[in-house]
Amino acid sequence: MDQIQHKYVEANGLNHHVAEVGTGQSVVVFLHGFPEIWYSWRHQMIAVANAGYRAIAPDWRGYGLSDPPPEPEKASFGDLISDLLGILDALSIPKVFIVGKDFGAWPAYYFALLYPERVLGVATLGIPFVPPGPVTYNKYLPEGFYISRWKEPGRAEADFGRLDAKTVVRNVYILFSKTEIPIAREDQEIMDMVESSTPLPPWFTEEDLEAYGALYQKSGFRTALKVPYRSFEEEFNLPDTKVEAPSLLIMGEKDYCFKFPGMEDYIRSGQVKFFVPNLEITYLPEGTHFVQEQFPDKVNELLLTFLRKHR
Repeated sequence: MDQIQHKYVEANGLNHHVAEVGTGQSVVVFLHGFPEIWYSWRHQMIAVANAGYRAIAPDWRGYGLSDPPPEPEKASFGDLISDLLGILDALSIPKVFIVGKDFGAWPAYYFALLYPERVLGVATLGIPFVPPGPVTYNKYLPEGFYISRWKEPGRAEADFGRLDAKTVVRNVYILFSKTEIPIAREDQEIMDMVESSTPLPPWFTEEDLEAYGALYQKSGFRTALKVPYRSFEEEFNLPDTKVEAPSLLIMGEKDYCFKFPGMEDYIRSGQVKFFVPNLEITYLPEGTHFVQEQFPDKVNELLLTFLRKHR
C-alpha cells in the first residue's frame, strides 16, 4: 500500500482527495460505494498499476478526506458526475475505464451516457445499470427495509449517532456481507440488527476497519445519507439510456442485492443488456456484496482481462 500516493484535486470549488498509483497511459478510475472509500479499491489499484495502468480512486464529496459540500442535504448524483468530470479535466485525462461499486455504478454508467467520448469501458460490481426512474423497492418490502429507514430525515442520524463511526462501518459491513436484505423489526433500528459480539467477515481485518473508521470519523455520514439514499428520485437529463461502451458486471452469487424485487431476473434473464448491449456478466459463486475485498485476486483477474480486451 505504500506505493499508493495521495493528492488533492480541486473541482467545482471543493478539494477532492484522490489516491493514485501507476504511470501507464491507460487510466482506470475507481468509484466507491457505501460504506466504502478509496481504500476499498486498494487491491485492485495495485494490481492494475502492476499491469501497466494508472489507477486513481477519489473519495466522493463529503466522504473520507474530500471536502464536504457547503450544504450536504442538497448533494446529488449530478454533483458526483460533475465532480468526476472536473477531476479528470484537472488531471488532463482524456479517456478512462470506469470501475464502480455499489452506488458508484450510477455515476459510472451515467457518466458514460453523458460523456461517451471520455469512456473506454465500464465495469461495475454488485449493481447493474439501472435506468433513471422512481425506485420502488420499498413498495414490496417491509417498513424496516434499510433504505426506507435511511431515507427518512433524522432517523439514521439518530441511529448512527449512538455509536462511533468505526462501529457504524463495522455494523454495515457485517449486514451487507449477508445474503439477505437488511430489514429491521418495527421496534428495532438498523444498527441494532448487529450484536457487538458478531465477528467481522474473515476477509475484513481489524486494520481495515480502523482505516475505514478513521476516514468516516473525519467525514461523518451527512453527505453519505443524502447520496445515495436520499437521492434515488433524482431526475437526470440523459441524452440516451443505452450504454454503448464495452461493459462488465461482476456479481457475487450471495450478494444480498439479488434479493431486491426483480433484480435477479433483470440480470439473469439478460434484460439489462437492452440498456447495455455490450455487457459481459460474471458470477462469483461464493461472492457477497464486497467481492473486490473478499476475492481480490479473482476480481483483479476479471478486471485485467476486461481492460486488456478493450485497451
